[in-house]
Amino acid sequence: MAFAERQVPGDGTLAATFKCPKCARVVAMLTNPMETQLVSSLGVEIGGRTVPAEAFESVGKIVGTGGGGPAWSSDAQERLARVPSFVRGMVKKIYGDYAKEHGITEITPAMMDTARVELGLEGM
Repeated sequence: MAFAERQVPGDGTLAATFKCPKCARVVAMLTNPMETQLVSSLGVEIGGRTVPAEAFESVGKIVGTGGGGPAWSSDAQERLARVPSFVRGMVKKIYGDYAKEHGITEITPAMMDTARVELGLEGM
């Protein structure tokens, strides 16, 4: 499916259509205002792409600087991705809060190690 068209009617909804390049079948997607707000808050843009995706781009957007917090280095992102999914959000918050409290602008594996020691989390 290839992106065909995006419309924002102004009532908080979003409509997008996608067209199959082989059979020309068109599929439409309509979001309600709450879904549109959620998608926007995640930084997702629905529409055509002009540049190819980069390695770890999706992971970077998920664990990156959302909400104005500190950035995550690629090594720290890889380390966070190895944390079990059911606790990953809590681990991300712990390191994010630690970084903010200490004026750290980028979370790195070294900063994660320091935070674990200072917070008494070595055994976890």
